[in-house]
Amino acid sequence: MTARELALRVVCDVFPAAGTAPERGAQASFDYRARRAQLSDRDRAFAAELAYGAIKMRRTLDWHLEPFVGQRRQTLPQPIGEILRVAAYELVYTRADVYATVFEFVNLAKRCGHRGLANLVNAVLRTFLREPRNEPHRELFESEEEYLGTRYSLPTWIVRQWREAFGALAEQICAGVNDPAQSGILIDLRKTTRDETAERLAALGIASRPSLVVPESLLLDASLSLLPVGEAAWQVQSESSAMAVDVLGPQPGEAILDVCSGRGNKAIQIACRLRGDGTLTCIESDARKVAMLGRRLDSAGTIAAVVTGNAAESILPEAAAFDRALVDAPCSGTGVVGRHPEARWKKQGTDGERLAVTQRALLEQTARHIHPGGVLVYAVCSTDPRETIEVMDWFLSRQNFERASVPATYEPFLTAGGDVLVPPGIDGRDGFYIARVQRRA
Repeated sequence: MTARELALRVVCDVFPAAGTAPERGAQASFDYRARRAQLSDRDRAFAAELAYGAIKMRRTLDWHLEPFVGQRRQTLPQPIGEILRVAAYELVYTRADVYATVFEFVNLAKRCGHRGLANLVNAVLRTFLREPRNEPHRELFESEEEYLGTRYSLPTWIVRQWREAFGALAEQICAGVNDPAQSGILIDLRKTTRDETAERLAALGIASRPSLVVPESLLLDASLSLLPVGEAAWQVQSESSAMAVDVLGPQPGEAILDVCSGRGNKAIQIACRLRGDGTLTCIESDARKVAMLGRRLDSAGTIAAVVTGNAAESILPEAAAFDRALVDAPCSGTGVVGRHPEARWKKQGTDGERLAVTQRALLEQTARHIHPGGVLVYAVCSTDPRETIEVMDWFLSRQNFERASVPATYEPFLTAGGDVLVPPGIDGRDGFYIARVQRRA
């Protein structure tokens, strides 16, 4: 199997023909198929670039191909349409050897279809190379959202949402989510310091720089694959994700509740802040994640009570009370579409409205267990107002809580109401919303 064939197979896994195999995630498909392809590291990297790029830039590629395919697109077999997209991605976005590109994709079309389809692919690609290629321009589109969505290959509804939330930053965000996301690690300050870790990484040839926001976060200028395996002194975690616990501000000696703990990134970060003095209770509903959470807590030398169940229901004893609680709620994930190439095409514009119901229930149940004067932090990797400001305003209208101040380092990200709203794609960050509220005494 060649790199181009591997890329094609991954794209077809993510966008299967109707009535065929179920969809797979891009990363899962690539890992599965690459293990069997036995490619060199260089060819494997090239296949990943083609697959992820063709998935991410799908809308823009279709716009480029439209003059050469036209109405025939509606009747093309699914693999042939994907061959044209992957080939177009290579021709537009990489330093392609155009003859090798056309030759191999025409042969793939012959194998996936028949000689007539191979001739069609050959004709389309050669015309595509010969004719001047126009870029999307504003005057060609009915609205700004349609233009930005086509130019940066995003659904129009996501572009509209970002324009409403971030105004003039919207185009920078649209461009930014197509760039590589910033990699980061979170240091276990019980074991080492950030400076010591940076020196150790430098000795391995990995450049890093400290986060200007989260004290225990290091940002990497290299692939995460270069990190040593099984390292206990840090964990992989994006800067934006680490902000939630930093805003929570757990202190030694306190009782902390971590709601929707998942695989435990934020739970371990909280435990590091407690430094062995205090208590941590985690709630997670997914049994597989609970198992992973337990293993990771043990590996990190962290003692915590783990409750398996739905935190949107009453599952804690009525008398259970905490100084601080983090609700890292399930959300639409529009803030992290840049990290997952297929995410922008798999999400729906109605996700925010649907998930807000669960988010409100989680907040109401958690609020019952906060001491007077205690702090609750609500965080989602979404920038959808229905899951962010609207959920928090609804909560504050029903509960004896008020917004509380956040650390001064977050001033660049503050909304008019005092919540943290991190725009996706800017400086490689993920989009995140974090609200900090306090129970009135």
